Amino acid sequence: MSEKPKFAMYWAASCGGCEIAVLNIDEKILDVDANFEVVFWPVAMDAKYKDLEAMEDGSILLTLFNGGIRNDENEYLAKLLRRKSKILVAFGSCACEGCVPGLANLSPAEEIITTAFHTVSTDNPNGVHPQPTYKAPEGELHIPRLLPVLKTLDQVVEVDYYMPGCPPESHQIAAVIDLVIQVLQGKAELPPKGTVIGAGISTVCDECPRKRNVKTIKSFTRIFGQPLDPELCLLEQGIPCNGIATRSGCGARCPSAGAQCIGCYGPAEGVLDYGARLITAYASVVDANEPDEIERILDGIPDLVGQFYRFNLAGSLLKAGQTAWKPNGGNGR
Repeated sequence: MSEKPKFAMYWAASCGGCEIAVLNIDEKILDVDANFEVVFWPVAMDAKYKDLEAMEDGSILLTLFNGGIRNDENEYLAKLLRRKSKILVAFGSCACEGCVPGLANLSPAEEIITTAFHTVSTDNPNGVHPQPTYKAPEGELHIPRLLPVLKTLDQVVEVDYYMPGCPPESHQIAAVIDLVIQVLQGKAELPPKGTVIGAGISTVCDECPRKRNVKTIKSFTRIFGQPLDPELCLLEQGIPCNGIATRSGCGARCPSAGAQCIGCYGPAEGVLDYGARLITAYASVVDANEPDEIERILDGIPDLVGQFYRFNLAGSLLKAGQTAWKPNGGNGR
């Protein structure tokens, strides 16, 4: 009997939702077990880095890598899994775009650590500050060093495929697993490298059932700031909805439920910079000509970075704020 192809999954700088999404494929997880040998999945099995290091390069057929690259351990594992894997998938928004952890790129790493350990909301009476090494009775311990900024996976290693979503939809994960199994059985072929899998090629607006009329607005408001028409486009009602620039594939779940799209599936096909596309789209619907009136309307969006780059800052053309790169601004720089 021939040896089953090997499967791996790794969790870098992310919340863990992608791991749960894989488990949410229900009985389809049995197909993974039936067709793959799971050799490295730290959240689900006892996995040691030394065992991964000992494997032959290219011996793992498929690795799902979720999370951004925030510290030197993430970076080491990304490079190690790239060597060991034939197919490396940037799995979920954090690996593809940086996601919410990427918003930390607006601040120096040292400032982030200080905020976590030395502000009024932290119970740290002895003023303990994390150190990269510590000499314990058992030996010298090492903790990962923060990089100056969080990077997306493809900013560190070559990525074969991208699967966006925060997290990816479970039915789409199952569909991709089915495809890989069919490829193993000689019944299908993999798409070209660099393809976005498990998502659409259009926008959330094209999936949204809400009606669209003439997009002109006099003000922006929060979702609970006024009674909403349950059938009309949210953006036309002054709700900052990002569906106009966001990749389809989620089924427009949020707008269908009365909540604006916040962009977790990342830029739609052909969008060079997600935030720039949104800024252009929002500006096009503002019903005003005078600078003061335009500024008043745009002031209805209190957090421009959070609105336009909540999921995409690390993967955007901007990548980070200038202060994050200042000399000695990052721990481990």
